[in-house]
Amino acid sequence: MNNGSKYLSLEFIQVPPTTGKVPKGLIVALHGWGANAEDLASLAPFLNLPDYQFLFPNAPFPHPYSPMGRAWYDLSAENMYKGLAESRQLLTDWLLSLESSTGVPLSRTVLSGFSQGGAMTLDVGLKLPLAGLVVMSGYLHPGAVPDATSTTTASPPVLIMHGRYDQVVPLRAALKAKETLELLEVAVQYYEFDMGHEIQLPMLELIRNFVVNTQVTTE
Repeated sequence: MNNGSKYLSLEFIQVPPTTGKVPKGLIVALHGWGANAEDLASLAPFLNLPDYQFLFPNAPFPHPYSPMGRAWYDLSAENMYKGLAESRQLLTDWLLSLESSTGVPLSRTVLSGFSQGGAMTLDVGLKLPLAGLVVMSGYLHPGAVPDATSTTTASPPVLIMHGRYDQVVPLRAALKAKETLELLEVAVQYYEFDMGHEIQLPMLELIRNFVVNTQVTTE
């Protein structure tokens, strides 16, 4: 993985509200290691949220084994987490820029992610005044949880979903994230599914309900 390049922004796929109206909110979805923005963009119609604008960014780094894949940071044993600091800053700056480009504030933006994208969601999202966070088959980075004494921003509510038979990110990673966040008094919704490392349709209904409920609490 080459960390030498400087990325001024993130490339992304944008799906506007199907109503043709001003978006009620934003849903940002971060793909996993080796995937790309198109991987999650195909799910947008199934969420049944016609009032929302969807943004699917590509991770900044090329994947070492997939010509079309992207990575938020390295996962090899010899370079574990290399690139994380750059991706963290880049994603934070990009999220902070969205209000000026879309007209939608962070308070009506839901950040979500799958696997490595779920880890990035927790890493960056817990420190921003977002409407909510959705973590699918994700995990906590070491030191990702904000120090409650160093921030005046309350962490947004979090929806965690994970497969009981996940052999890529074990279920214990989800349980650790849940327990850690609850100790910090973050509002957590937690669901397990009889599946592996994947996204299934019942999860999309939970996401839809979570988004709608976070919208109600911010109005």
